[in-house]
Amino acid sequence: MKSIKITYWISTSLMSLLMVFSAYSYLTQDKIAQAFHHLGFPDYFRVELAIAKLISAIVLLAPVPAKIKEWAYAGLGITFISAFIAHSASGDPVSVAIMPLIIMAILVVSYVSWGKKSLL
Repeated sequence: MKSIKITYWISTSLMSLLMVFSAYSYLTQDKIAQAFHHLGFPDYFRVELAIAKLISAIVLLAPVPAKIKEWAYAGLGITFISAFIAHSASGDPVSVAIMPLIIMAILVVSYVSWGKKSLL
């Protein structure tokens, strides 16, 4: 029981921290804006994604209804799969394209441990 809670809080805190840092970078770094243009996305999408990542970071940590939390997990999952596809399709190196899948692994650990923690 205790190990499940520890796993949940570490993975979820790490995921939320990554999403807050990512959102901050999306809004403040010109290099990230250039990367979005390289991938073929309009500038407003970068801002929308930053806001969505901030909201998801809050929802993952906040005591909200399970359905809302599941939507946050699903939205982040779709985001990471889409990022992998976008980087792969644009010809980015494997080291860049694989990163969203590595981060998704943290998301999966958080989701699975959240489900197990909810059953306790």
